[in-house]
Amino acid sequence: MTGPKRLAAAASVLIVLLAGCQTDATDGVVRTNEPSKGDVTSFGDTFDGLKTVSDVDYYASDQAVAEAKNQFRSENYGNAGALFYKATRLAPNDGVAWLGLAASCDRIRRFDLSDLAYSRAFKLLGGTPEYYNNLGYSYLLRGKLQNARTNFLKAYELAPNDPTVANNLKLLSSSVQNVERQ
Repeated sequence: MTGPKRLAAAASVLIVLLAGCQTDATDGVVRTNEPSKGDVTSFGDTFDGLKTVSDVDYYASDQAVAEAKNQFRSENYGNAGALFYKATRLAPNDGVAWLGLAASCDRIRRFDLSDLAYSRAFKLLGGTPEYYNNLGYSYLLRGKLQNARTNFLKAYELAPNDPTVANNLKLLSSSVQNVERQ
């Protein structure tokens, strides 16, 4: 085959291949795996309403964590704890879910459970400012002011401009007059 014939054959093969693709005009992405309207599955029902790979959420725990954070902000700590627990079951390596579970357990004064959740969160997240701040607040709620101070100072060293850490240090200084309970 000579050069022009070879080029014409390659161009025609390329045109045939590209003709089979579907392009959505709104996003410019070529999709070949999505069914057309009216296509049916092997079970005889239509594809309408079924999710394709591009629609699937990546983390199974994302929705539970988002709902749990909303419940926590609304001071529904029991509901938040239940949702954070659900998130830890869906994604056992989600450190944010474990940290949220620990904070929720603190607020309902289940320090035995919060200690377990803080332990797991530390293994997954390490010593982040959020971790030390939350652990310090846990000790503050328990009345263990020395432990609270130690953790707040670690959080402050890691994030000196964080207003939450600064507020918790002020809260601790106003709590110094309280007797430490064991």
